[in-house]
Amino acid sequence: MTLEQKYIASTSLDHRKRYAQFFTPEKIAEFMCQWVLQGKQKTRVLEPAYGLGIFSRILAQNSTLPIDAYEIDVQIFASAVTARPNGVNLRNEDYFACDWNTKYDAIVCNPPYLKFHDYDNATYIPDVNSHLGTRLNGFTNLYTLFLLKSIAQLQEGGRLAYIIPSEFLNSDYGVEVKRALIESNTLQHIIVVDFTECAFDDALTTACILLCERMTGSASVRFSLVNNIAGLNNCFSEYVEYNTSELDANIKWKSYYEEGNSCKYNHLVPFSKFAKVSRGIATGANDFFTFKPSKADDYDIPEECLMPCICKAVDAPQTFFTQNEFAKLINEDKSVYLFNGSTAPDNKSVLRYIHLGEKSEINKRYLTASRSPWYAIENRPPAPIWVSVFSRSGLRFIRNEANIYNLTTFHCVYPLNTEVDIEVLFAYLITDVAKDIFLDNSRQYGNGLIKFEPNDLNKGMVVDLTLLSTEESSFVKDVYAFIKETLNEKVGKQLLNDFFLLKYTSGINMLDVFYKRLQDLKDISLSITDELVKRTSKSNVKQLCLF
Repeated sequence: MTLEQKYIASTSLDHRKRYAQFFTPEKIAEFMCQWVLQGKQKTRVLEPAYGLGIFSRILAQNSTLPIDAYEIDVQIFASAVTARPNGVNLRNEDYFACDWNTKYDAIVCNPPYLKFHDYDNATYIPDVNSHLGTRLNGFTNLYTLFLLKSIAQLQEGGRLAYIIPSEFLNSDYGVEVKRALIESNTLQHIIVVDFTECAFDDALTTACILLCERMTGSASVRFSLVNNIAGLNNCFSEYVEYNTSELDANIKWKSYYEEGNSCKYNHLVPFSKFAKVSRGIATGANDFFTFKPSKADDYDIPEECLMPCICKAVDAPQTFFTQNEFAKLINEDKSVYLFNGSTAPDNKSVLRYIHLGEKSEINKRYLTASRSPWYAIENRPPAPIWVSVFSRSGLRFIRNEANIYNLTTFHCVYPLNTEVDIEVLFAYLITDVAKDIFLDNSRQYGNGLIKFEPNDLNKGMVVDLTLLSTEESSFVKDVYAFIKETLNEKVGKQLLNDFFLLKYTSGINMLDVFYKRLQDLKDISLSITDELVKRTSKSNVKQLCLF
């Protein structure tokens, strides 16, 4: 067993997650070490997040350079200190507690992958901002702070190799980080390990390797996308290159290393032209605020304090969420209500429940403490359309025909453009064309998981639906009606997809052909329905017509 395998076997997952201890595969570590040792002769090396010292162990095989190293976790430090190579000055200290002035001509690191809510960002971020003149916000992840501090400590002619999650390349908080990288004039190469392969055995994350070098003069940046670790061997011959001055920190950098899906389509506009996307309702304490019908009865909560709500994504599996679907959830005693005590604060049952929450200190949690009163729910209208937050198979849009509220399991879509009928808008959104284009603005995680924040969708591109003629809009609505009436989503969506694909790639008008296909579908559906009526009760027909 390797040193890392022994540590994993003897250390709880909770502890490793607390300190974000995910170990670098040996092949990647060798690649990074080989790169930092090239170029100018090295005299002083830094490993800011030592862990078990895989980088220092590899470096010690190829050089006798002195290495300064930092490790904050006492437990892993005890394992690391006994196995450290000669020449490693290993300190059980926080890297951010050391000075910023010491310079190194070789820095290699796999920093802790902690998100903003998992570390004391109120301490670290102001420190980084004051030294670098950056404007990093409170959502900045810890690994990028490590990166920026290390770049500041890079000696002239020195080289740096960092392996970190690639999400900052395509996130809002990453804008200022990318701006700092551009201004540092050190960024040489970004190697993105595609999300189809997880670089770490025990971490669901995408990864990228950043290679930086402190040098004078204008710089260019190379981008490589590799599908597996073996692909690292080709990244210095297979890449795209941009002048540093060409890089825009405000856009998602995936456009620099991936050909976007949107380039296949004509006449694209931001989705914000047609709708506004915002997050769902955040309660701050779902266990307290969500109610099943039986729970409402147990606590004798009046109806005016219960907002109808979809609380879990699994409870809305279909494209259309109707009053009938909501009634089924009620009958199954699912969580279908949100408690809003502000609508009847003098009711005795409501007061008792509020007091129970205060006894459990629900009122002191992060979100509830910022509300007045704490037991009030956000005031916003139900969204006509819901959209999934996470997905492995593309975006999922749901028509909220029940007119109920939703938690953060979905984002809210509020149509804005009165030129486009909501049925036309929704019919487009459920096509693969829409999902394909939106994917350009997604955030990618491990194992094919994608995420969309509200602004990712607001800024995402869609086809310009205002260019549809009256006849084309009528056709789209006819197909939309066909899908609803027959429940034949698969065939109906394919017809819509073919229409939008042809319309916004070639511009050819083939409405007669598409109408003929629609009529054929209607005729087929009718004949099948008629046959089923002969064989079974009418009440079961709709369930059986899922073809």
